Amino acid sequence: MKVFSIFGYTQSGKTTIAEALISELTKRRYTVGSVKEIHFEQFHIDTPGTNTDRHKMHGAEPVTARGYTETDVMYSRKLTLPEILVHYNQDYVVCEGVTDYNLPKIIAAKTVEELEERWENGIFAVSGKVAEILDDTYRGVPVFNILEKSQELTDLVIEKMFELLPDVDKKCCNVCGYGCRGLTQKIIEGKASRSDCIQKTSSIKLFINGREIGMVPFVEEVLRNACIGVVSTLSGYREGSRIEVKIDE
Repeated sequence: MKVFSIFGYTQSGKTTIAEALISELTKRRYTVGSVKEIHFEQFHIDTPGTNTDRHKMHGAEPVTARGYTETDVMYSRKLTLPEILVHYNQDYVVCEGVTDYNLPKIIAAKTVEELEERWENGIFAVSGKVAEILDDTYRGVPVFNILEKSQELTDLVIEKMFELLPDVDKKCCNVCGYGCRGLTQKIIEGKASRSDCIQKTSSIKLFINGREIGMVPFVEEVLRNACIGVVSTLSGYREGSRIEVKIDE
């Protein structure tokens, strides 16, 4: 699964970029999911007093509301991006406004000043309203007017994106020599590859308080085998099952 984010200030064109890329990718027969970050503290899908809210208030989590045309799974906390992506298996996931995880990014802005204020490592394209006043590149990064060059930006997404990297502290793992976010930048620059990360992050993951903890392959294998060894003795186990273990101290 390849995941990237479109970020920038309000009214800079983020949603227009997301719409265009989702449309172009699906036209090319890729499966696409999306994650929309909502920067509004009072935002709630559920409302006080509903049946689902009553379920939640008595301790249920998650709570699922299933209607004739829609299914909503609700948690009473903010999930980390890896926790959210557990529910996805698409070819691409387009995130809008997500900045708290190690993702390749498209920056959207209205002015050059906004670009400078939000510029950071991991940016592989510039778009939004500012593209109308820029040349073809900015700081060596290609610029796309999404209203005119949605196909070209989609081509770049397909060329540049790679399987999701972890986002762990260098103290936990720095075998690649760059750190997780540094490796993302190097891959975008063509100076490294996804295979430089020894953490495959596909067979087993460890989270403490919602934060992914990096593990070298040997530790991954030990933890994986220990879990399967114990769980496989239980009657509900089936080979190939997805196993979740949660420990609260």
